[in-house]
Amino acid sequence: MNFKHLKYFVATAETGQVSRAAKLLSISQSAVTSAIRELEAILGATLFIRRAQGMEMTEAGQQFLQSAREILERIDAARVLDQRDSDITGVIRLAATYTVIGYFLPYHLGRLTQLYPGLDIQIVELNRQSIEQQLLSGQIDMAVALTSNIQNSGIETETLLKSPRRLWVPIGHPMSDDGPVTLQDIAREPYIMLTVDEAAHTSMKYWNSHNCAPNIKLRTSSVEAVRSMVANGHGVTILSDMVYRPWSLEGRRIETVQTSVDIPTMDVGMAFHKQAQLSDATRVLRDYFTTSFLSPKPAF
Repeated sequence: MNFKHLKYFVATAETGQVSRAAKLLSISQSAVTSAIRELEAILGATLFIRRAQGMEMTEAGQQFLQSAREILERIDAARVLDQRDSDITGVIRLAATYTVIGYFLPYHLGRLTQLYPGLDIQIVELNRQSIEQQLLSGQIDMAVALTSNIQNSGIETETLLKSPRRLWVPIGHPMSDDGPVTLQDIAREPYIMLTVDEAAHTSMKYWNSHNCAPNIKLRTSSVEAVRSMVANGHGVTILSDMVYRPWSLEGRRIETVQTSVDIPTMDVGMAFHKQAQLSDATRVLRDYFTTSFLSPKPAF
């Protein structure tokens, strides 16, 4: 196993398609496919199921993804450790939504502290409406949020990653063996609706666009409540890979299943006031995220 295997695997897992991973890495699709096959042979496990809609991770793939990310993050941190600029100072008023704080931002805050110890990042959790208002009023300098939710035309966004949404079911659920499932099939099951970060509004948009409606059993703002309800067989849900974990708090298993229709991704990125002049400290933060997620990656 080498660095290339891990990098290509993570890119495919995060984009959901070999073609997108190849474009992200600036290499050929055949190189990505070969690396994944080699990795599966090394591990003795199937990491992806090849579907018409893209690459669906298996349970083994979901479990290996966290380890692969941690290895790559440690390598990346070691590589740039001597590049930190201790001379950069300043205060950044940064806002983030609930999902971003819980599932995306903590690792990057730790890395930024290592790279730029002179930066004072003052973070606050806000909902999307408050983020838009406070960016426009100058109360915050920058936000990291679900860019797919931003509505105000005065806000500039830059998407960093797109997290696919899939159906969550308890282990052994009949739909886990059926391959891609339709929204009509899902509508016959009790549905656990997440409401935080406008998740319910986003869900109903794609349900309505397919002239279908979920059979909602519970609405909750807690991702852990959704996870436990699904794992204990009380219903199913559709949520993003970024918040997916294969275990509930009680230790019960959850599986993911591909849907037969394209569900919009959950897009995470940066948001700024279009007319605002960014401070030097804010530009450093923006450049960090741009370099980490949007710059061309070496093929190795």
